[in-house]
Amino acid sequence: MYKSLKIGVINCDFGQNVKVVEPVNLYGCKIGDNCFIGPFVEIQKKVNIGTNTRVQSHSFICELVDIGNDCFIGHGVMFINDLFSEGKPAGGDQSKWMPTSIGNNVSIGSNATILPVKICNNVVIGAGSVVTKNIEEPGIYAGNPAKKIR
Repeated sequence: MYKSLKIGVINCDFGQNVKVVEPVNLYGCKIGDNCFIGPFVEIQKKVNIGTNTRVQSHSFICELVDIGNDCFIGHGVMFINDLFSEGKPAGGDQSKWMPTSIGNNVSIGSNATILPVKICNNVVIGAGSVVTKNIEEPGIYAGNPAKKIR
């Protein structure tokens, strides 16, 4: 026996001219003007996405993520808010979750993983990179862990 949970768009605050390609799972989030949300995306509650930002298919944006204006989130990008600080998932203990802040004009390549960090404005994250630490200087970052390459 299982319990089926309905997916879709629930309790979201949309700006003007937002395009969402279903199926998606969006709930309790805020999405700014002129944004694009691709199919098979999940955006959880307490997420804010700025204007003119594109989120490509199969991406997951967990609670406590803020994404700035004019950003690009590639296919399959995963945001993480639980660092397993006690060697296991925090589960429902949201006090152990941590926030992520993405500045303006940030491009994140496909299949990147973004841990709870702050990324400044004007940054490019290479495809497949894992961002484990704050990025405080504009530039291009890649690798696991992501490092500035130029």
